[in-house]
Amino acid sequence: MSYNSSAQTHKTTGSIQTRRGQLKLFLKGVAMGLGDSVPGISGGTIAVITKIYDQLVFSIRAVDLRACGLFFTGQFKAFWEYINGTFLLILALGILSGLLISANTVLFLLENYFVPLMAFFIGMVLASSALLRNEFSLGAWQNILALVLGLLLAVSIGFISPRSAELSLIYVFFSGAIAISAMILPGLSGAFILLLLGVYEFILGALLGFDLHYIVVFMLGCGVGLLAFSRVLSWLLRDHHQLSYGFITGMLLGSVSALWPWQDSEGGYTMLLPALVCLVFGVAVVVLLQMVFSTKPSESAN
Repeated sequence: MSYNSSAQTHKTTGSIQTRRGQLKLFLKGVAMGLGDSVPGISGGTIAVITKIYDQLVFSIRAVDLRACGLFFTGQFKAFWEYINGTFLLILALGILSGLLISANTVLFLLENYFVPLMAFFIGMVLASSALLRNEFSLGAWQNILALVLGLLLAVSIGFISPRSAELSLIYVFFSGAIAISAMILPGLSGAFILLLLGVYEFILGALLGFDLHYIVVFMLGCGVGLLAFSRVLSWLLRDHHQLSYGFITGMLLGSVSALWPWQDSEGGYTMLLPALVCLVFGVAVVVLLQMVFSTKPSESAN
């Protein structure tokens, strides 16, 4: 399209022009919301597994000055097509649904079944790392270096102690900006970042209680962070694809250290058998997602 120089990168695929395609995209969003509501696997990782990651990043990146110009001059149809609006809207509704569905469940499991839950997340992370391995070559030393750097960064983040936040509106705003940036980056869970910032349970409680005062400020922070970080990420994916995925895979592997359920070794390895079962189940869930949401050759050709 003449008004969108990168339309070939983030255009709405033919697969979501049908009801079935829209439902499939909505369910991918639900999976992203479920994934990013817990301090384990990120919504970005789910987007990679379900084959919509690049399209998501470049669609968000399209919300720029030109898009604003189209909107404020009344060219609403051109604006909607330029930002891949149908794709973003359906996916956003799915993500929000996933977040609302999982909020109560996650809080309950964290409090009562912490070890099996962490083992489940580790299984998902390891399986996701294996899937991302196809996105870059280990034959290039640059990719190996990127992987190691990503691993070291994730391990370093894991050593940060969660803080007790003074929940000012400004703090909530910046928490949203940082968390959403993590959400679209495979390897870092937005929920994990919120946990480190000391606002995880507070934000879930605000969502469940429909506390609009904090929800609106948090969402504004998410919007600012999303628009800013997507520009950096789209450049990396376009010009340094393999390096990006090497770094992302390293971050995934490094996050295992923060998810390790037996951080306090004095208590011993409690609930080891349930943890092993949940780890295998986590691997199986990622493999199942890959099978269900993988793009068929006929769809790719459209």
